[in-house]
Amino acid sequence: MKPDRSLMFALAGLLGLAMLPSAAEAARGFDVRDLQALNRVSSPTLSPDGARVVFAQREIAVEGAGGDLGKATTGLWIRDLRTRDLAPPRRLTPEDWSVNSPAFAPDGRTVYFLSARSGTAQLYAVAAAGGKPRQLTDFALDIGSYRLSPDGTRVAFSADTFADCAADFACTRKRLDARAAGKASGVLYEQLFVRHWDTWKDGRRSRLFVAALPASGGGAVQAATALSAALDGDIPAKPFGGNDDYAWAPDGASVVASVRIAGGSEPWSTNFDLYRLPVDGGAPVNLTAANPAWDAGPVFSADGGTLFYRAMKRPGFEADRFALMARDMATGQVREIAPDWDRSADGIVASADGRTLYTTAQDTGEHPLFAVDVASGRVDRRVGGGTLGAFEIAGDTLAFTRNSLHSGDQLFTASLSSPQVQRAITPSAGDALPEVAFGAYEQFSFPGWNGETVHGYVVKPWNYEEGTKYPVAFLIHGGPQGSFGDGWSYRWNPQTYAGQGYAVVMIDFHGSTGYGQAFTDSISGDWGGKPLVDLQKGWAAAQDRYAFLDGGRACALGASYGGYMINWIAGNWFDEAGASPWKCLVNHDGVFDTRSMGYVTEELWFSEWENGGTPYQVPENYEKFNPVNHVAKWRVPMLVVQGEKDYRVPVDQGLSAFTALQRRGIESQLLYFPDENHWVLKPANSVLWHDTVNAWLKKHIGQ
Repeated sequence: MKPDRSLMFALAGLLGLAMLPSAAEAARGFDVRDLQALNRVSSPTLSPDGARVVFAQREIAVEGAGGDLGKATTGLWIRDLRTRDLAPPRRLTPEDWSVNSPAFAPDGRTVYFLSARSGTAQLYAVAAAGGKPRQLTDFALDIGSYRLSPDGTRVAFSADTFADCAADFACTRKRLDARAAGKASGVLYEQLFVRHWDTWKDGRRSRLFVAALPASGGGAVQAATALSAALDGDIPAKPFGGNDDYAWAPDGASVVASVRIAGGSEPWSTNFDLYRLPVDGGAPVNLTAANPAWDAGPVFSADGGTLFYRAMKRPGFEADRFALMARDMATGQVREIAPDWDRSADGIVASADGRTLYTTAQDTGEHPLFAVDVASGRVDRRVGGGTLGAFEIAGDTLAFTRNSLHSGDQLFTASLSSPQVQRAITPSAGDALPEVAFGAYEQFSFPGWNGETVHGYVVKPWNYEEGTKYPVAFLIHGGPQGSFGDGWSYRWNPQTYAGQGYAVVMIDFHGSTGYGQAFTDSISGDWGGKPLVDLQKGWAAAQDRYAFLDGGRACALGASYGGYMINWIAGNWFDEAGASPWKCLVNHDGVFDTRSMGYVTEELWFSEWENGGTPYQVPENYEKFNPVNHVAKWRVPMLVVQGEKDYRVPVDQGLSAFTALQRRGIESQLLYFPDENHWVLKPANSVLWHDTVNAWLKKHIGQ
């Protein structure tokens, strides 16, 4: 009998230190080129009977002897779960297509997906048994997201349109083309947003539409009916919303969607409400008008009697706790399901009988799956180990992706009745790269600010040997309400540093998520206070506990808030003799001037909540922990990284930091990306980013 590899993978996620290849068994450490070349698995989708699972897999071509990265494409793969391990997943969509967003038809015979094969993103269908895809829509605009109606005869979808064009997609297309061909380039704005995340606004909004799907053998649909034209807001929300922002009612008569009504207050408001949108064209109805904060993620019970969703309580605070809510659709009565559960719920899946909600949430460095009893509010941890991503349930079958500090997303299936027994459908990073050794890791804790327990992670270098000391990459997460935790990243991956021979230390300081809402709240108004104490005490605790850390050869690195903290510690972390513990610093898209940030960033609710008001209302709050006020004390070499299209922490912040370093005569470099936003996403740019950072570390701390 073959060993149960799915159980081995699960144990590896739980044990971390025990299941990794040793340096003696592998030829080298993990590199950014491995990170980019690995297949990426996402979007697990179960057939209604739970017998088959479809998933998306991104693959990237590696060209030439030098291992240059080529074009990336994403295809759909399908696995028959009834065959056990005899038949591997097979490709469902053609090899030269790039697709996304799979969904099964209600009868399980057809798989729907989006592809830009025709030049714009349209809806396609392919038989689950295989065959040639069929184009179902042919609109003049891209489909951004979609949801099939419960009976499978219609589709609700989103598209970016001008308000006065309504459902005339050709009208929006014609106007865009005319603008592109015009000689004048100026744009006149009358209110914010003028830009958001990485895009300058052009007057369009993402709106919902509904269309009947063509009959078998019929031509592609070209006309649709507007659902949300009466609402001045984006559905899905920009920039990261998806089809979980809206849901069909089981009777197919309406769609419920989460939307923030725009107006002039959009950049400082987090008041998203759930609106019922009748498919027959009736007026929208606000179901959550009583809550001035964020309402999101609508999910109906199978009988349509209950609407489940997530809700925050504090307006203007994007990192507030998302509570699980239930609304009786007949009476309008609303209640919180698990008020004593001090975690923030992510997406919801309701059981067939409506008695249980399944959700993931950050929890002490991990991101497990929980089952929540709707009646009692009892919360049970069902699947843990690392970070669970997307998941789906069909009957007793559970499909989910999970990653950890030693592997990207891997697809598993299990039975809800015995979720501890899991089948690995796709390989782990270790399986895909048998010649690579990953750094073993573990979580530790220590008394942080005010003696309160704070957690962190340490990762050993890939070539670790007992008794040897190693230089250290000290990583500081962003957010600031975030966490590195036991999870995989394609931008800040500790294994890329361990693969260069560095040890890695990461601290989940006050403000991090997954340790209770009070812990998360504690950073607001105190960016340079409690978190700095935690980082200092965490660094000391790590050195006391792990003898292989060479405290004399260490570099601190961070992005976003982590980049802010790099700017802050450059002028505020010194020992009694006035020496810095760091040989070098790396600041990626970090806040340099908190007052300037309050005027130049796009989502104003963030800086205003964190500082207790606007820069003109409470200027002293913006100056209290402002790195710009401490530049005279900077002395440590710093690498600054900045993306031109980062409108969250705009380019002036990075340029200001680099100017300060150069003017002070401090060794420094600026890595500038004219085509990247807050993140470095393009494969070749990611390789350049890592090569530049690694060269900076090597110069200052060796290896």
